[in-house]
Amino acid sequence: MPQSLAEAYDVLLFDLDGVVYIGGIAIPGAPEALREARQAGAHVAYVTNNASRTPAAVAALLEGMGAPVTEADVVTSAQAAARLLADELPPKSKVLVIGATALRLAVRERGLVPVSTARENPAAVVQGFGPGVDYGNLAEGGLAVNAGALFVATNADSTIPNKLGTAPGNGSLLKVIENATGATPVVAGKPEPPLHRESVIRTGARRPLVIGDRLDTDIEAAYNTGTDSLLVLTGVDNPRTATLAPPHRRPTYIAATLDALVLPYPEVAATGSSAACGGWTATLDPSGTLALTGHGAAIDGLRALTTAAWAASDQRGGLDAAQVAGALDTLAAAGLHI
Repeated sequence: MPQSLAEAYDVLLFDLDGVVYIGGIAIPGAPEALREARQAGAHVAYVTNNASRTPAAVAALLEGMGAPVTEADVVTSAQAAARLLADELPPKSKVLVIGATALRLAVRERGLVPVSTARENPAAVVQGFGPGVDYGNLAEGGLAVNAGALFVATNADSTIPNKLGTAPGNGSLLKVIENATGATPVVAGKPEPPLHRESVIRTGARRPLVIGDRLDTDIEAAYNTGTDSLLVLTGVDNPRTATLAPPHRRPTYIAATLDALVLPYPEVAATGSSAACGGWTATLDPSGTLALTGHGAAIDGLRALTTAAWAASDQRGGLDAAQVAGALDTLAAAGLHI
């Protein structure tokens, strides 16, 4: 019998927004799936690009949802940025911090001195998301970067999900200093490697699995570090974007929800111009259009479709939306939200 993913990997590295919760509200079934994954033997850890909360605050939020967690299980981009700074700067160097208190604490924990103004001659500027970031903070950061300070960002997510929809993220705020100075920040968060490195150091992972909802951060981060990944369809990305994903944003596995972690993952058999999973078969016809036939769980149909689509894209130099539209319509009719 095939192993479940929770049995096949020693550490499961979960993204938070769009995977465990949205806007601080638990995704239905997620806490239960996390508990079952831990019971199956995996070390459950949480890795977030959000630098606005301390690990203790994130742990308290998750615990309140019923998720299995300790403070040590939470790794943030603030921690990764602080390690990056400590690796580059002498101890007790001044760092101008733009962001929430959590980022200031992470900088201090690495033996650096958080400051707030360019007049203090900081050696670096670190910027992370914080709801209180205003023009004055960004202006001080711009002055310091123009004076030669190293520019580091916790993450470059252009948007963040919340309960009302999609809001601007740290990547959007970074553009203010970038445009004013011409400097490009060194990014610690996903999809860049520093946050993954921080996660591996803190968890002792030997064979980790990255679980996320975004192809351009979570899945690309896994690709950039040679790590297997699972895309769940509870957040930003969807069957359409997954099917058309370029090579560096293709997950190893796809699931509708987190409960797939504790179930045997089905085999996807690829032969030539077709792929099969469960009761579904995806086939590339001579015109270059992908057709999907069969029955069963719609997520198995998506697994077959993405495998066939990625192979066809690599062989033909790309696919467009029209070439997969019919197959996606078939999945929609089978109950998968496209």
